[in-house]
Amino acid sequence: MKVHFVLHETFEVPGAYLKWAQERGHQVTTTKVYENETLPESVDDIDFLIVMGGPQSPDEDREAFPYYDPQAEIQLIQKAIKADRYIVGVCLGAQLLSVAYGAEYEHSPEREIGVFPITLTEAGLKDEYVKVLGPALITGHWHGDMPGLSEDAVVLATSQGCPRQIIRFSSKHYAFQAHLEFDPEAVDLLIAADGEEVLDEQSSKLTFVQNPQAIRDYDYREMNAKLYAFLDSLTN
Repeated sequence: MKVHFVLHETFEVPGAYLKWAQERGHQVTTTKVYENETLPESVDDIDFLIVMGGPQSPDEDREAFPYYDPQAEIQLIQKAIKADRYIVGVCLGAQLLSVAYGAEYEHSPEREIGVFPITLTEAGLKDEYVKVLGPALITGHWHGDMPGLSEDAVVLATSQGCPRQIIRFSSKHYAFQAHLEFDPEAVDLLIAADGEEVLDEQSSKLTFVQNPQAIRDYDYREMNAKLYAFLDSLTN
């Protein structure tokens, strides 16, 4: 299988998504938009498109991030939708996937940074692939926005701070606001990017922001294993 990653920042790494693809022997290609790499013109050489996160939004002003072209990414996602490729959008990628489906992304009720539980909805417990996560799972979070909902979108998981953690747009297209791919390297990069002191201050004021040390101390292996189970189920 040919898996293509769209990466937005050096500090938003694909983590367990990339490790899964490598360990399963899939062919991996990437577009590093932060290095001004050009997105693929077609999805002919892509079986599975994974669009990762970033500090941007789907309607971001190009002035702040001149290397980021949300419309071009949305068009690539729409090509993958039309071609019935597998698609997973993560965080920003989840929001872009929702816009590609004609929805409008929204601000989440709460800013979530750290490790918090998500709970599967009734639909999530019945979903052929997401049900492998179990009724509840502690996952990573690092966001202030969330995906929009198209007419046929189904919410599969929620958290206390965000009502849209996993959304199914079709049987091959899933949006993950939550970060099941986090590992020690990934969270170290995010903490450094946001700033240790900033996160410390936010954690004392915001309900769903943890302090950096608590984020570092968490064992991410269980959520990574659950992500592997979902990806295996989806693609087999």
